[in-house]
Amino acid sequence: MSESGRPPAENARTRDPEGDGGSGRSAREPGGGILMGRFFGVPIYVAPSWFLVAALITWVFGGQLDTVLPELGRVRYLVSLFFAVAFYASVLIHELAHTVAALRFKLPVRRIQLQFFGGVSEIEKESETPGREFVLAFVGPLLSLILAALFYGGMQFVESGTVPGVLLAGLMVSNLIVAIFNFLPGLPLDGGRMLRAVVWKISGKAMTGTVAAAWVGRALALAVLIGLPLLSYRGGINGDGSTSGADSLTDALLAAILAAIIWTGAGNSLRMARLRERLPALRARTLTRRAVPVNSDTPLSEALRRANEAGARALVVVDGKGDPTALVRESAIVSIPEHRRPWVAVSGLSQDLTPGMRVSAELVGEDLLDALRAAPSTEYLVVEPTGEIYGVLSTADVERAFLAAMSRDTP
Repeated sequence: MSESGRPPAENARTRDPEGDGGSGRSAREPGGGILMGRFFGVPIYVAPSWFLVAALITWVFGGQLDTVLPELGRVRYLVSLFFAVAFYASVLIHELAHTVAALRFKLPVRRIQLQFFGGVSEIEKESETPGREFVLAFVGPLLSLILAALFYGGMQFVESGTVPGVLLAGLMVSNLIVAIFNFLPGLPLDGGRMLRAVVWKISGKAMTGTVAAAWVGRALALAVLIGLPLLSYRGGINGDGSTSGADSLTDALLAAILAAIIWTGAGNSLRMARLRERLPALRARTLTRRAVPVNSDTPLSEALRRANEAGARALVVVDGKGDPTALVRESAIVSIPEHRRPWVAVSGLSQDLTPGMRVSAELVGEDLLDALRAAPSTEYLVVEPTGEIYGVLSTADVERAFLAAMSRDTP
């Protein structure tokens, strides 16, 4: 399963995948899990929930091995643990297929995460065309089908009823299930993204495709919630007409969890699509505060007087040639009592400009958020394409505009 277009609010914040300021020493990321390695620079994490499901798979598959290969004894649990690891290695290959396709289309991938119900490739931008969207979604379940075929081929070279035969059969069936499940045409599954791409191609509107795939996903969630326990009930009726209460309860719980994941994912996809429609309203030019240039030795009180006269809300420190060198921090201004402001020079309250703190007045939407994310700061110098000073952009103003757009979103 791939995930595209994480919330733009995160794009505007500082994200350090290693959690160590870029040194690469830490193996954990908040909400990510344990760092297992990198693939083309994309970190691969294992969530703590994976260990729970690995233990569950080991226990369940071990019980099945006790029936098929009773001579294994307690060793069957080591075999089962190997199966759990091999199965999630298959899931990882599924996600690597999404990652390779995304990188091929120059779409940044934040991370791959193995978790409770499979894996997620966190792709940070949407595909630009429906064709690319379809390919990006299709390659994952396609790889799962190929793996199922390879494991089936391997079964032809080993004796059935042996440990290798049972393992290959289990991996073949599990990958086939992963492929079929992900081909289901509802968001957030890969099949839902494929449906989105088809409707997008026909209608010419990405939003129309998202709405269609999201509602199909919600219908799919209801079908899983009702249909899976019903099928299990009918298939589990004993010869005397009785059923296993424990099995029915387990199937109902599994159906509820799957349905909740699909329903929530479909809703999130729809919410993010609607929010993305509003992102063009985030314009650097309209959010920028007008600024006045001041020399570094200008008293704060005098600088504020000039700003008030000009109707400006920000101060830019310039050198003798009039070139900007620093921004006067709004938080620093607020911290200075009014009676001290005539004796404090703006140079003591300023932050030197770095290349990343200069943004174009033409930036809009996700491009604007990406620029702020690349160089985290509280204020940015906004310049015209010609290099002239346009004003100062405050991160707080961008966040307020973003939250206003979110508050108008009703999935």
